[in-house]
This record gives sequence, structure tokens and C-alpha cells, in this order.
Amino acid sequence: MKSAPLLMMAALLVGCATQDRLTTVDTRSENVGHQRLRPQTGGGEGQVQAYSLGASEGYRMPQLRMAPDPQVGDRDPRAELAPTTICLQVVVDAQGRVERSMPLTDRPECAAGAAGENAPLLQAAQEAVAMWEYSSAAVCHFAPGKAPADRGDCRGAERVEPVAVTLQYAFTFEVVKGQHVVRMQGR
Repeated sequence: MKSAPLLMMAALLVGCATQDRLTTVDTRSENVGHQRLRPQTGGGEGQVQAYSLGASEGYRMPQLRMAPDPQVGDRDPRAELAPTTICLQVVVDAQGRVERSMPLTDRPECAAGAAGENAPLLQAAQEAVAMWEYSSAAVCHFAPGKAPADRGDCRGAERVEPVAVTLQYAFTFEVVKGQHVVRMQGR
């Protein structure tokens, strides 16, 4: 009869080993996409002064070389956020470094940047673009009558003049938080 308590203990252990254990895992996924906007015509904060090229000039666009994505993290406690677009006007100096960025809210697609609850999104975008690096934009000066077919290519230019530019970007943020239950059997 001494074995009865041992059998009962073994039966209890077997019963515990076959019980499901529930583990709840919280996940937060932030998605951010960005795209360059075309300059706006007419008035408004996004208005950019256009430069007219001469007959023997070309223009080389700046190329984005390094562009870390904005990271919102804990500064925005919202568990979910439908796709929300905020916009920035980014000033890039003649060496290809971001000099500064300003919120751009006068376009309908950029209006969410003016809402106070989206300040963390705006801050994350500005912190990210401050680290962006470009190859410099340039005005290509060619000899009279020697402008190439591709005026965006400075090869063959007599003089290449790096210039500062203003670019406009839209950032679309989305936060998805879900819960899923992991069922584990056994140990």
C-alpha cells in the first residue's frame, strides 16, 4: 500500500503534463513608407522657387544614398493607426547633407501632420531625414552649343556647380498591434 501514494502522485504529474499552457504574445508592427512629392504650383508653404536652365546648362538631381526609416516606438502609445500621411519639406545643402526639414501641411494629403496626436510621427520623420545623405544636386555648365541630349548627366560639362535643393516627401505611417495565443502541449 506504500505504492498507492506514488501511483497517485504519478497520475497527477501525467495529468499536469498534458494540460495546455496558454501564452499571450503582444506584437507591434510599425510600417512606414515614403515617397517624393512633386513641387506645388501656386502659393502655400510648399512653394518652391523654380530655376530656369539656360540653353547650355543641365541639372543633375540629387540621389538618396542613405535613408534610415523613421522609428516611432514607444513615443506613440497608440495600439493601432490606420495609414496616416505626414509630409516634410527637406532642405539639402550643396554637399548632399540635410540642412533642415519643416512640416508641410498645406496639401490635402499632408493635413494629418497638423494634428497634435500625430506629433510623434512628425518627430520620427524629422529625426530620420536628419540622417539622410544624398549625392549633391548640381547645375552642369556646358560649352555654348555643346549641351548633351541628357541634360541630367554632367559628363562632358565644363563646370559642375553643386547646389542646394528643397525636396518634399510624404511619409505614410501605419501601426498594427495584434494578440495571438500560442498553445503549447506538454512540458
